[in-house]
Amino acid sequence: MVTVGLLVRLTAKPGKEGELEQFLCSALPLVESEPATPAWFALKFGRFSFGIFDAFPDDPARQAHLAGRVAAALMERGGGSARGGAGNRTG
Repeated sequence: MVTVGLLVRLTAKPGKEGELEQFLCSALPLVESEPATPAWFALKFGRFSFGIFDAFPDDPARQAHLAGRVAAALMERGGGSARGGAGNRTG
């Protein structure tokens, strides 16, 4: 059962919107290797506005995801193309 979620809003830096969108599209295989992340969505709200929504069975699974490969890649690669960060925890 899903009990917690995470919404991360990202704003692409000028000229970097394509790079950020490509990164988000490429992140799905990383998330699919996380058994405790049953739902993950990359979102595009507008030309510069993006997001990630994911859901977890519990808070330890959410914490594991935040310490995982997607978060690390976002900080390493996406950090040069976006502003934003971890958003709201729901549950």
